[in-house]
Amino acid sequence: MILSVEKLEKQFGSLKAIDGVSFGIREREIVSLIGSNGAGKTTLVNLISGYLKPTAGRIFFGGKDITYASPFKRIKLGIGRSFQIVHLFEEATVLDNVRTPLFARYGRIKSILWSADSYVDITREAIGILKLFNLYDKKDSPAKELSEGEKKILDVAMAFALKPKLLLLDEPTSGVATHDKFSVMNTIVSAIRKEGISALIIEHDMDIVSNYSDNVLVIHEGRIMAEGKPEDVMQNKEVRETILGIQ
Repeated sequence: MILSVEKLEKQFGSLKAIDGVSFGIREREIVSLIGSNGAGKTTLVNLISGYLKPTAGRIFFGGKDITYASPFKRIKLGIGRSFQIVHLFEEATVLDNVRTPLFARYGRIKSILWSADSYVDITREAIGILKLFNLYDKKDSPAKELSEGEKKILDVAMAFALKPKLLLLDEPTSGVATHDKFSVMNTIVSAIRKEGISALIIEHDMDIVSNYSDNVLVIHEGRIMAEGKPEDVMQNKEVRETILGIQ
């Protein structure tokens, strides 16, 4: 397992948002995390990425205990993350948006104020990432001019530039036009599969979940209700009634 979560708990006052959650993610595995609003999905991802500290339980990544490690430490170890609301440098070009995390990764972030173009290796790597994510043709465009789907892809590409072993993706198709959702996911998942990265994806669109997941975790009221292959989870009576609203 690249990620192991053991009996994880998170309490806010009297509210137990995460209640004894245990699961694992294998190398190269894509797992979707589903559940109703307020079920604990984002809290769980915040615990894994280090933005929250657990009340109890343990988190292991690559065999190392990272339960209380900082977000920066987790990034260095190989946990990348994109957010439901994208975080881009809107005025900067698409190329510079990807070069920025590369400068950070190589410890050259202060050098951006000098001449980014002088670092041919970083520019070459950034262009390779843009090609992988089908954004090369937009490399000189300001990020603000991209479509919502392209912004989502660029956000993931920036997380990808940090060379993660595990990507945490928070609703990568939210805000994307219905007819563009599969195109966005095809691009993202193709890059993930090609580079052999594991992924945990918060998603509410069951068509996306069914088509792109190796396994599915269903969380309800802070607990894992079900887990398994998409086709098996979708046929689970409790999941159909409680999460999908199918009687």
